[in-house]
Amino acid sequence: MLDRKYIVENAELVKQNCVRRGVVAEVDRLVELELQRREQQRVVEDVNRRANEVSKSIGKASDAAEREARKEEGRRLREQKDQLQSEVDALDREIERLQAGIPNMSHPAAPVGADDQANLEIRRGRHLPRTFDFPVLDHVDLATQLDLIDFEGGAKIAGHGFYFLRNEAVLLELALQQFATRLLMDAGFTPVTTPDLAYTEILQGTGYIPRGPETQIYSIENTNLNLVATAEITLGGLLAGDVVAAEQLPIKLCGISHCFRTEAGAAGRSSRGLYRVHQFTKVEMFAFTLPDQSDAMLEHFCDLECRLFDELGIPYRVVDTATGDLGGPAYRKYDLEAWMPGRGTEGQWGEVTSTSNCTDYQARRLNIRYKVPGQKGTQLVHTLNGTAIAVSRALLAILENYQQADGSVTIPPVLRPWVGCDSIERRER
Repeated sequence: MLDRKYIVENAELVKQNCVRRGVVAEVDRLVELELQRREQQRVVEDVNRRANEVSKSIGKASDAAEREARKEEGRRLREQKDQLQSEVDALDREIERLQAGIPNMSHPAAPVGADDQANLEIRRGRHLPRTFDFPVLDHVDLATQLDLIDFEGGAKIAGHGFYFLRNEAVLLELALQQFATRLLMDAGFTPVTTPDLAYTEILQGTGYIPRGPETQIYSIENTNLNLVATAEITLGGLLAGDVVAAEQLPIKLCGISHCFRTEAGAAGRSSRGLYRVHQFTKVEMFAFTLPDQSDAMLEHFCDLECRLFDELGIPYRVVDTATGDLGGPAYRKYDLEAWMPGRGTEGQWGEVTSTSNCTDYQARRLNIRYKVPGQKGTQLVHTLNGTAIAVSRALLAILENYQQADGSVTIPPVLRPWVGCDSIERRER
């Protein structure tokens, strides 16, 4: 969340930012309550000081009657202080509720706009979209013909949006994980596998809404646990409440996890097949940094995403995400959109990865700090996240871009050592 003092001292800037991001937030109400809380806190401290003075004076009383009178006054002041403190605590809880609804500030260079139509293309990948001399199939038709994905079986046992991967598709999923993890390890990331469940407070700390009508999260009934939508949640929560030495930063983690999303409201041809599903495997990048390292780390994450898809041979473009399309914690976000020739009548760009600099927004909620040797106190770290490979969408892009006229699909050269073949051919049924 944003710093409360910053909100009070920069209320107009915060309100302008909310407008640009399309978020309704009660900034003026927060400022009003915070000023009220501060004044009430001063009263509490004054009453507490007077109670302490009375307590110290009891031993100086001239007789028993005066001593009892001072004890009674002390009790009255303590009760008054406790009542006032409970009012301060109630104000504090309401302010925190309002504070949680205010998004992070936006990078000055982020394009201003209501939705993804205002995203700004800033670069293209090494490979151009391919020109096909035969009718292009989408990944669903290709996967059906090649016996790679069983959507009907998934729907039978868990509902629409679930699926079975079969045959070479299984090997491609494992190959994509190996490929991404190896590349990130070479770039200094520590690989980890993460839990598929997290406490509600960890989701809230990373900026997700774990419960309620607007949630995209699957919650476990009668528990404080939720299925994670991304390893960003578990990797961010890993250092919750911790203080790290400044010289340890940056800490770069590569997390492999399953991801679960309700995808409420998603529909249409552009969401067909693997593009929008309820469960998938993802390799996630996450970093804890010093404040002056986070801008450069965001560019580093974006460069790594580009390198992954350049090596996979997939055409893509990178867009700077518009203010209205930013998630609450993100200060700046880049999306990498791959060319999907089977999507729509003539192909379309579709998001396959994103990377965000969340500055200290998540760290404040999760209370993750760093300490500089020789300096008093601690400071909040910055956190960043980025998709290395979301297997479902990467698999979609591979099938559609590498399809051949005879119905086969060529395996990207970088994945062949793990898949064990050069192409996927039609099977005799």
